[in-house]
Amino acid sequence: MAVAKWVDTTARRRASQDPGERVQRRERIVAAAAAAIEEHGLVVSTAQIAERAGLPRPHLYRVFDGKADLDAAIAGHAATALVEHVRPTLTRTGTAPQIIGAVVAAAVEWAKTHPHLYRFMAAQQQTKALHRARLGRTRFLAEVESASAAYLRARDIDLEPPAGVLAGLMGMVDATIIWWLDEQDEAEADLVQRITRQVWLVLGDLLAGVGFPVADDVVLSLPAADTVTP
Repeated sequence: MAVAKWVDTTARRRASQDPGERVQRRERIVAAAAAAIEEHGLVVSTAQIAERAGLPRPHLYRVFDGKADLDAAIAGHAATALVEHVRPTLTRTGTAPQIIGAVVAAAVEWAKTHPHLYRFMAAQQQTKALHRARLGRTRFLAEVESASAAYLRARDIDLEPPAGVLAGLMGMVDATIIWWLDEQDEAEADLVQRITRQVWLVLGDLLAGVGFPVADDVVLSLPAADTVTP
């Protein structure tokens, strides 16, 4: 009965909040949580998050539907920051390995600067809900897909990689980058080159499978009116 009463009280408090104020408070908490993860790693506590947000700990879940909701929001915040870092690297002209390599290099650079946040983001994507989210427009691999589609449209090629292939590819990229963050067993340039080659092998194979092989040295260009960003 006590639990039911607490849940009911929490729901009433949420319903009575001004929507704009609730959004601002969510953003404030998410930013604080991301900063706390940057400092303390994946073992960050709700007390540490609340302290950074300048709020009493019970207030965290007045704007989130539990820990899973908060974790999803943090992962989305990190993914947006990653994409914003990656997107400017996309060029209008280049070979497929050059285009992919620029994106991968930017992603590795971001992961190196924000190692705990990258690990958190990858770890959260093991759940079904976040696994579906990863196939949307929030991860840097989606930027590769979007850019590839734009370049290929310029050659009258229409290809949408299967979701399962993208999920497997993203898992490989995440695992490879996290291994490198932990072990530092090769030069950063070698890591970028290896991931680029692996990503292109998969995407190139998809193209070849539908009758549109693209050689490594073929330069892809966008018409002036086209864009590489969604």
